[in-house]
Amino acid sequence: MDREQLRQLVITEPNRDIAAAIKTHWDQIAKPLDSMGQFELLTCRIGAILEDETVDIGKKAVIVMCADNGIIAEGISQSGSEVTENVAASMGRGTSSVCKMAAVVGADVIPVDIGMRCDKTPDGVRKERVVNGTKNFAKEPAMTEQEVLAAIEIGMDLVKECKEQGYRLLATGEMGIGNTTTSAAVAAALTGWDPEVLTGRGAGLDDDGLSRKKQVIRKALETYGLCRQGQTNPEEKSFSQTTPTQTSPEETLRVLACVGGADLAGLAGVFLGGAFYHIPVVLDGLISGVAALAAESLVPGTKAYMVTSHASREPAAGKVLELLGLEPVIRANLSLGEGTGAVMMFALLNEALAVYGNPTTFSDIQVQQYTRFDK
Repeated sequence: MDREQLRQLVITEPNRDIAAAIKTHWDQIAKPLDSMGQFELLTCRIGAILEDETVDIGKKAVIVMCADNGIIAEGISQSGSEVTENVAASMGRGTSSVCKMAAVVGADVIPVDIGMRCDKTPDGVRKERVVNGTKNFAKEPAMTEQEVLAAIEIGMDLVKECKEQGYRLLATGEMGIGNTTTSAAVAAALTGWDPEVLTGRGAGLDDDGLSRKKQVIRKALETYGLCRQGQTNPEEKSFSQTTPTQTSPEETLRVLACVGGADLAGLAGVFLGGAFYHIPVVLDGLISGVAALAAESLVPGTKAYMVTSHASREPAAGKVLELLGLEPVIRANLSLGEGTGAVMMFALLNEALAVYGNPTTFSDIQVQQYTRFDK
């Protein structure tokens, strides 16, 4: 994939007529109107994407992008890249946290080596390696634009393959030590928001580690000219702009190349693939949220094909969802990663669709149907 091919991607709207029909069906079920809350809206969205009034999401999978980040050399994480390899290997064996959770809901886990540093891709992990770990963006750009585009294309191709295999709903996951740093940096660059506000503790940094992490991000944004010049004086190097400005596709590619990660770029490709091939894609936490924001910046309209799951405890996560116009369903202070929050959403959607797909109607219980009044 090159810039021109990316520029030519066209995202069509999900089917509004199908969405309206699904909402009408919800209103005919023997319950108070709108009483299933967000799940009524989410099933309308999913059905409109699939162009299916039955909202069949029987075959599901979570795509987990695994990659290492050179920025860990700056002491921004408690762990080293060996943890990425170990957890990816656990996914390959089907024993990691996300694998255990996916088994409960009958979903498949597709772990992908898109940028790991280890000598050999672990057994059971799909090898689609673009880089042998990214470079340390405190010293040089993390990737080239060509590597970013290659990772995006891999993500899109995986969605195409999943659709051909009959999958109806996908989730996004990741595994990569240091990727809360890359995500906070990309979020700050794309939005203009203060990295001081966006940067969290990741897997558990102490105060000194968190301070170092913020400094590394701030310095990198300055070095690569990614500081937004909006409501504040650019000479002050201030990042306190509160209203994000539009980021061009070209600038988004540059942001991903300078301070991003292979997992972020690959997940952006998964979101683009979902929109292009009409497969709903569930966000997980911070990393997939930032990837979703990047995808929407690359090809506007992509967010119509996204489904939320939870609000991660990382500070940037909720702000990114708000910017995308998406509202989390689960508020449980999660931060495990791997796509675990998104897989939890699979279970909740299954339960909601049990009501939708096998309804008790008002006539069944001999009760007059509720009437919807315009407000």
